[in-house]
Amino acid sequence: MPAALLSWSGGKDAAWALHVLRQQGTFEVVGLLTTLTEGYDRISMQGIRRDVLYAQAKAADVPVLEAWIPPSADNAAYIASFRAALERARSRWPGLTHIAFGDLFLEDVRAWRETLCAELGWTPLFPLFASNTTHLARQMLSAGLKAHLCCVDTTRLDASFVGHPFDAVLLDQLPTGIDPCGEHGEFHTCVSAGPMFAAPLTLQPGPTVLRDDRFAYTDFWCLS
Repeated sequence: MPAALLSWSGGKDAAWALHVLRQQGTFEVVGLLTTLTEGYDRISMQGIRRDVLYAQAKAADVPVLEAWIPPSADNAAYIASFRAALERARSRWPGLTHIAFGDLFLEDVRAWRETLCAELGWTPLFPLFASNTTHLARQMLSAGLKAHLCCVDTTRLDASFVGHPFDAVLLDQLPTGIDPCGEHGEFHTCVSAGPMFAAPLTLQPGPTVLRDDRFAYTDFWCLS
């Protein structure tokens, strides 16, 4: 079976992409490529602690490949870090050519990834693309996926939603126009359980902070 990396954010979509890839049995996911922010020691955008990331990777039985960027990194800095991480991955797994992403339906994001991967000599995979996010969200929950909202874009969704479990109650409470999977960036999640994990994580919520006068983050610690 050919090998592939998976772009890992620590959230539900990346976790579900891992589950789907394993179900399909076409590629073996050998590494989780994660972008982290220097000085914060957290996954970029999601704000998930690095120790939680490694607990997720252990539960998924897949190693982490770190790609570090500075705070407020521009696109060039992100691409340079991404390129370096891919080069390290190919050194570790010679002949590796594929990387999967958990994108759901944004055509412009997919096109950007396809162009970038082509320039770097990689082939992108999109195992969840064109999913109906209303159905997908319910499917995740039915399969036992557990996650919490760890980041909310307060220009799109009220800050009171941050820290809330990603569950049926949340889906019923989301305002009209908010994607059930947060695909427009309305919210990001931290996954703690699901069919992609050998055992669930026990996460303890911490304080909530507002950054850049826009993004509300709830911190989570991993207790097990």
